[in-house]
Amino acid sequence: MSNFDHFVGTREVSGSHAFDTDVLSAWLAPRLEGFSGPLQVEMFKGGQSNPTYKLITPTRNYVMRSKPGPVAKLLPSAHAIEREFAVMSGLQGTQVPVPRMHVLCEDETIIGRAFYIMEYMEGRVLWDQALPGMTPAERGAIYDETNRVISALHTVPFAEQGLAGYGKPGNYFERQIGRWSKQYLASVTEPIAEMDRLMEWLPTHIPAGARDAGRTSIVHGDFRLDNLMFHPSEPRAIAVLDWELSTLGHPLADFSYHCMAWHIPPGMFRGIGGLDHQALGIPTEAEYIRRYCERTGLATPDELARDWNFYLAYNLFRLAAILQGIAKRVETGTASSAQAKASSAGARPLAEMAWGFAQAH
Repeated sequence: MSNFDHFVGTREVSGSHAFDTDVLSAWLAPRLEGFSGPLQVEMFKGGQSNPTYKLITPTRNYVMRSKPGPVAKLLPSAHAIEREFAVMSGLQGTQVPVPRMHVLCEDETIIGRAFYIMEYMEGRVLWDQALPGMTPAERGAIYDETNRVISALHTVPFAEQGLAGYGKPGNYFERQIGRWSKQYLASVTEPIAEMDRLMEWLPTHIPAGARDAGRTSIVHGDFRLDNLMFHPSEPRAIAVLDWELSTLGHPLADFSYHCMAWHIPPGMFRGIGGLDHQALGIPTEAEYIRRYCERTGLATPDELARDWNFYLAYNLFRLAAILQGIAKRVETGTASSAQAKASSAGARPLAEMAWGFAQAH
């Protein structure tokens, strides 16, 4: 039972997510080594943004990621699946586990949207960050492996992996604050006063350590426990999933985003805030930060502590903007997940929490 389906589940493909499977099958036959039909397609329930499909054939299964269907109104730079394909291809053979990439199709006339095909992997996606049913030692091992993976990602020599052009170096925070302010304003469903305050406050409070252009790495953009797939029985990550927000950027932005889980309460966007971490065997935030600093050498715990309130305010603002985008897609009927509606309700409380950190800075 320990496979992707058990933890995420698939459903029938419906509505704007449907496409002509015979056309896809005919396109894949000469391009994907070993592929032969008949082809059956199901859709994974997880994932808010780019629809993800399970392709089932008599000999093996594959995963397909695509842009949303033709009816979706796409925000600029959203759903850039060719970038996901590029980054996972570039990370092959590094200490960052990624599925094998098979084929990319940017021609939207084939099935009505761009898509790529990758390896289907058997493993566990751990949705509840408190890891119920595990022993303290097992939880500690899962969190330490998660820390190892993000540390490995931030120290990959990306230029050597052919990813030197994957993003722009420098001014990462300015560009991100501008980008998410714009995307938030493009998807407002009802005004949130704290978002307006944060859009003013954040650009004028970027700390010196966040401006250091020398600190550039691949950033995942949505690095959290449930975007890793673990081996069915070992505390070993076998794949990092959902690269749609990845780019070249500031590693500490990515790491502090990941650490928001320690501040967000359980039940609200998969947080572990307020839990008894020691009793559970989960490292405290301070322990987790120290281990990342040891593994990467990118900063000291003291340096991070000085600027931590800014990083948390920035990341909570960014996450609120992402959730607001989901709220807009719920309103227009293009969100691809049943969880989308629940996620979209998180924008306001996250904005309020972000403003709290800004005021404490």
